[in-house]
Amino acid sequence: MKTNQEFKSEARSALNGNWAQAVIATIIFLLLLSALCGPRYASVLNISAGSPLILPAYVTYGGTLLIVLVLYPLMAGYFNSFRILFETGDNRLSSNMFTVAFGEGRGWLHLVLGMLLTYVYIFLWSLLLVVPGIIKAFSYAMTPYILVEHPELGIDEAIDKSRDLMRGHKFDYFWLLLSFIGWWVASIITLGIGFIWLIPYVQTATAAFYRELKEGKGDNVLEAERVL
Repeated sequence: MKTNQEFKSEARSALNGNWAQAVIATIIFLLLLSALCGPRYASVLNISAGSPLILPAYVTYGGTLLIVLVLYPLMAGYFNSFRILFETGDNRLSSNMFTVAFGEGRGWLHLVLGMLLTYVYIFLWSLLLVVPGIIKAFSYAMTPYILVEHPELGIDEAIDKSRDLMRGHKFDYFWLLLSFIGWWVASIITLGIGFIWLIPYVQTATAAFYRELKEGKGDNVLEAERVL
């Protein structure tokens, strides 16, 4: 396994000359995230603050449905746009985000169900204790990549493959994310502006980590199963 510095160096190399595209894609993603989640959280805040505003049930449930049907595949598209940049050099990040989310592989519904089931599993594990939920979140972290790269796999198979890839490497990934702590602090100090650079950096480093996992054992396992 490579060091955190090597993953981050590879990420910076992939982003070199592509920062503008990365920032634009991130701003688009964050704006859509705010548009989809904002009204729902606003209603929760109003109610918790004692506001008389009570939204109709169809608005609240409709917001949840939009998150599942739009945000979940969009998240997979955003994550994979940086994988594509890292692996192929294709810097059409915004375009690739939407192509992956709504028009590639087995399609939009496969991503919706895959991302939904992943988060349901994490939630159920979290009901036991917080720590098991966190561990499972790391176990399933590579699922969005596998769903897109291997659309021939069923949803449970893709989740299982993520778990197999991350076996023995969950702490490695946690340590990689923790190594960005200085960047997180700097982003907070800049009132969040720094996040539009930090998030692409983290996503590209994660893509480098994913490739390392694949080269170690992942692709061999997947290829063997397809042969069988």
